[in-house]
Amino acid sequence: MNVDDNVSADRGPALRIPRSRGALGGLAVLLLGIWGALIPFLGPSFDFAFTPDDSWVWTSARGWLELLPGVVAIVGGLLMLASRNRLVASFGGWLAAAAGLWFIIGPFLADLLNIGDVGEPVASSDLKRALLQLTFFYGLGALILFFAATSLGRLSVRSARDIAFARREIDTRTVQPDTRGAVVETPGSVETGSRPAFGTQPRFNKPGHA
Repeated sequence: MNVDDNVSADRGPALRIPRSRGALGGLAVLLLGIWGALIPFLGPSFDFAFTPDDSWVWTSARGWLELLPGVVAIVGGLLMLASRNRLVASFGGWLAAAAGLWFIIGPFLADLLNIGDVGEPVASSDLKRALLQLTFFYGLGALILFFAATSLGRLSVRSARDIAFARREIDTRTVQPDTRGAVVETPGSVETGSRPAFGTQPRFNKPGHA
């Protein structure tokens, strides 16, 4: 086995990781992204919304500040969850981090960037107002950032488990059974991987002759 083309046998391919490496963070980011993308359109149906408090009403602010980062978080979570390549999973982690950051700072930049008004929380108490702000923007973004950062930290460290996984993949790809060299025995001869020529028959000594 020639491992010099990749890396040494003690290290294995540095970019190969078990799929479970980013599974927890990826799943959490995926679910949070789905929540962030859909809640502005579904929330009004159970009195949990920002104005305008009508279900499935499109506004520029909802598109830029909620749907866009939600979709980016979904894509990042899927990459983190499904990829066995360290670079691809890390890219998904950075996408998720960007989405979480935008959930937090987007409402503050909406007027400056002229992308629409986020609206007012539909709430009759300070507690519900705070809950809406946390679950739609600031708390949601902080949670996505947390899971993205922890996953990126895990992906940046090459553990013994990663090395063992990579070496198993090398062994699976390179150690293949070779039946072409099977030993074939014929009377009076032993040949490796070859057959007697067509029409030739094995010779036997007659009784009484050397």
